[in-house]
Amino acid sequence: MADTEAGAESATGDIEGINVPRVTDWLVANVEGVQPPFSFELIAGGRSNLTFRVTDAAGRDLVLRRPPISHVLPTAHDMGREFRIISALQDTPVPVAPSLGFCDDESVNERPFYVMGYVDGYILRDAATAEKVLDEHGRRRAGESIAEVMAAIHAVDVDKVGLGDLGRREGYIERQLKRWYSQFKQSSELLNRTVPLVDEVHDFLAARIPEQGPATIVHGDYRLDNTMLGDDGNVKAVLDWEICTLGDPLADVGLLMVYWADKDDDNPALGVAPTATEGFPSRAEVREIYAATSGRDVAQLDFYVAFGYWKLACILEGVYSRYVGGAGGGDRSGVDFMGDQVVRLSESAKAAASSL
Repeated sequence: MADTEAGAESATGDIEGINVPRVTDWLVANVEGVQPPFSFELIAGGRSNLTFRVTDAAGRDLVLRRPPISHVLPTAHDMGREFRIISALQDTPVPVAPSLGFCDDESVNERPFYVMGYVDGYILRDAATAEKVLDEHGRRRAGESIAEVMAAIHAVDVDKVGLGDLGRREGYIERQLKRWYSQFKQSSELLNRTVPLVDEVHDFLAARIPEQGPATIVHGDYRLDNTMLGDDGNVKAVLDWEICTLGDPLADVGLLMVYWADKDDDNPALGVAPTATEGFPSRAEVREIYAATSGRDVAQLDFYVAFGYWKLACILEGVYSRYVGGAGGGDRSGVDFMGDQVVRLSESAKAAASSL
């Protein structure tokens, strides 16, 4: 992986998020061929779930995923669900990391966790990294591959891979509006604040839900930095499946449009804009690559873009509440930005909805 948040830790004693002795025992008992002792390294990007690179005594690398340290909302951060999904996708055209083991015994590490194989590649979180690791041709290919892999996700036969019961197939947007609005309200109550535009856009969208086509896998948070890229720009693994379910695939497309910043965008959704770097296809081009690859009608995509902004505002409110509550080990960098960005995202949601 391209970057890390902390240096490798000693294999002796606990580190935040890892009970080293108990996790070591579990790894030896459940992952074939590993050799203790292990070092644990927190991988950058852990605003939500914590992701650790685990290296054994022979130099073999694994990845361990667990929920955040505190303020976990009900139904959020389901490690078992995420592990089930990547296991089911192992033999499909969708690139995922090898699934190695799941632990639901909370006496081991306080929360459930799972372990997967380490995929060597790049996560592009900012423009500087994008320019450093890929040339313009590679950045162009990354945009094409992102769209093509999203189409592959939506083309998976869910019954064939054993995910037909992952979620209800009908009423996806209705259920999503209810779920994220409920979690937004819980987070806002913890913060003792209101964001009236989130309420307003919720009601506006709820009254204008398009008719859903056949249900597919919906990743739920599909974006550039939730993929691992190779030297050529191709997607080597799709990451972060924790909120994946069955439903309307256009929700994934709309959210990707929210994340995918163009060169002239002055307020990127996440505050950074790697895709605005020279070489990446534009937002409109990514949309058309997806449409051509999937054969899916994207004429009503504006609704899903508005929904994407609104959903991201709700999610970020939850992340913000956890950091205000002390998650992240005392690291306060970017916390105030998160709170302000919830408001800006709700404003963008209203602006996108105004075209409906």
